Amino acid sequence: MSAVDIISAIEFDKTGDHLATGDRGGRVVLFERTDTKDGGSRRDLERMDYPITRHPEFRYKTEFQSHEPEFDYLKSLEIEEKINKIRWCQTANGALFLLSTNDKTIKFWKVQEKKVKKISEMNVDPSKAVGNGSVASSSNSSAPKPYLANGGCTDRLHNSPGNDFSIPAGGFPSLRLPVVVTSAETSLVARCRRVYAHAHDYHINSISNNSDGETFISADDLRINLWNLEISNQSFNIVDVKPGNMEDLTEVITSAEFHPNQCNMLAYSSSKGSIRLIDLRQSALCDSHAKLFEEQEAPGSRSFFTEIIASISDIKFAKDGRYLLSRDYMTLKLWDINMDSGPVSTFQVHEYLRPKLCDLYENDSIFDKFECCLSGDGSRVATGSYSNLFRVFGCSPGSTEATTLEASKNPMRRQVQTPSRPSRSLTTLTRVVRRGAESPGVDANGNSFDSATKLLHLAWHPTENSIACAAANSLYMYYA
Repeated sequence: MSAVDIISAIEFDKTGDHLATGDRGGRVVLFERTDTKDGGSRRDLERMDYPITRHPEFRYKTEFQSHEPEFDYLKSLEIEEKINKIRWCQTANGALFLLSTNDKTIKFWKVQEKKVKKISEMNVDPSKAVGNGSVASSSNSSAPKPYLANGGCTDRLHNSPGNDFSIPAGGFPSLRLPVVVTSAETSLVARCRRVYAHAHDYHINSISNNSDGETFISADDLRINLWNLEISNQSFNIVDVKPGNMEDLTEVITSAEFHPNQCNMLAYSSSKGSIRLIDLRQSALCDSHAKLFEEQEAPGSRSFFTEIIASISDIKFAKDGRYLLSRDYMTLKLWDINMDSGPVSTFQVHEYLRPKLCDLYENDSIFDKFECCLSGDGSRVATGSYSNLFRVFGCSPGSTEATTLEASKNPMRRQVQTPSRPSRSLTTLTRVVRRGAESPGVDANGNSFDSATKLLHLAWHPTENSIACAAANSLYMYYA
């Protein structure tokens, strides 16, 4: 497995009919759903009690090179081509639009089917052509050779070295251009429409589309910028947490997301475990937040790793915008944006790793950034873990659902019983077969884990119980 093939981003479009992945080599690969092309959508068929025998099927559609490695000569800094995030934009005229970003540069892509143009009629009759410049008659003749005004020769063919045809005796009576016609064949063409560059001093960790369809945000460690899709040479800085003296820096921005319905609201998370909801109508530079969501630290629980594991790696709004999901190193938290006193639910992802935090710190695994996602109806949440495991939790009132799946060709699944919320203690994970040379850690229950294999990226289908997840260079899809 090559490092450039490792998947680094994954995203469904709003319809769920297209899936995009980005990898460390700067490529974007698109997949298209094929099982709903005939007979309407799956949801329509279910509404009509139409028997559905097949699971969702996606096929490869196309791929293109989104980013190339660059070098910043002013800062003597290599900029790798790895795709950090992909976001779908609104479709128009049958074309697909998406944003992709690496550490520094955001690009706006248009993917469209175009009809192939072919040459149907040449101006040379191939049956009369003489190949490789061969001469039809002897060139040793001493007789004078009459030439015509247009370059034709009466007694031999005029030859051009390297051409596969010759001009006939007497020349061409008239010049005819090749006829180009549009054929019925089509090919997918990806074209970069705009490049949004030179706006971030630090690595871009998030991009998010606005519900107005016209703007989007990009966030790095210290700033969030607002862009118009049509304007690539300027952006507005709406959040800036950079202190006057960098020695006073205590937290950085880790993720940012627009509200799905209200174009003036967005949320961003920090390395201190807090989430801030801001209203763009309050001021041009949103230094103050409308709401702050953070969980109070339990007395006596502070340790060396407390701040590290509290850092939020990803946030996602539910489809209706009422709830907000956050992922820190050890837990998933579900927040009600109308209640800032604390999370409404907390889900323990891999609590058995808590005694091993020192080892995870030594090999830098404690800084891994796991993504999270919610189902379209908001009844379930999911996130990844080690050993290519991912976990699905039910978040409906009274639900104790907690499922562990392994991203492999033969997934192992086990239902884990948990106490009632909000206290969830999931100390049992599916036993997985060890892969790799390093001996994995083993918890008190005998469950193994391998910190070298991790499932960081996953996405939930917007309308169905389908999850697409990436383990190294493999893409897996699960349907319930």
